[in-house]
Amino acid sequence: MIKITTPIDEATARSLKAGDQVLINGIIYTGRDAAHKRMFDALKAGQELPVDLRDQIIYYVGPCPAKPGQVIGAAGPTTSGRMDAYTPTLIREKYLRGMIGKGGRSPEVIKAMRDIGTVYFLAIGGAGALLAQRIKKATVVAYEDLGPEAIYCLVVEDFPVIVGIDCQGNNLYTIGRSQYRQL
Repeated sequence: MIKITTPIDEATARSLKAGDQVLINGIIYTGRDAAHKRMFDALKAGQELPVDLRDQIIYYVGPCPAKPGQVIGAAGPTTSGRMDAYTPTLIREKYLRGMIGKGGRSPEVIKAMRDIGTVYFLAIGGAGALLAQRIKKATVVAYEDLGPEAIYCLVVEDFPVIVGIDCQGNNLYTIGRSQYRQL
């Protein structure tokens, strides 16, 4: 198990390999479809983003409301491919260093990841209640009108992920299929 603390620099991101089990500590930001579109549109209009994404990690999640006594409700990953139209711009222009989600990524995203040194982490779908236990603080920092799709700043402790696609483009989904075919 590899422990990392955010923000992560390029050298740390490039040291991670597909299949590595990682525990993330520090701050991660959330963002789903609507927030990504707003950020993309802001960049295209020459505006600054509401958060500095340099060397940061975005978690593709729309958390459920917190019950009394909880920091956050269930916080499981959403399908990452829905952000693929916007992601290369965030990687190339803002040096986004990591993303957490589920599912594969487009060739354009993987190329940007290789060029800049960005890693794609997988979180286990269906485990949102367990993942929420690793979130120690949750604060809306932008686009509050989007409700659960607003951008949150999450403080996490030992947030468990697996490197799905590393900075060299090694893809756990492709590797797994190849290994299965050899059986």
